[in-house]
Amino acid sequence: MIFEILQAVLLLGIVVSGLLAVKSSDLLRAVIFLAAMSMLLSAQFYLLQAPDVAIAEAAVGAGLSTAIFVIAISKTERWENGKKH
Repeated sequence: MIFEILQAVLLLGIVVSGLLAVKSSDLLRAVIFLAAMSMLLSAQFYLLQAPDVAIAEAAVGAGLSTAIFVIAISKTERWENGKKH
């Protein structure tokens, strides 16, 4: 019973973080939501007894991809609706 509730909470968190990442107008905030989604997905893989996939998702999805996105965003100017941030 608790296992199913935990899975449902994780899946809801994955969907909510993905939607927030898509709806976010700030690129840095979207990257943070994607990193959170990746960590929740990693936890879901671990619950499904796939620890090797969970470690790979945490390392690549939350770690490396987030770092690459943040570096790319920092190298560009942040414009939103004609306003410079």
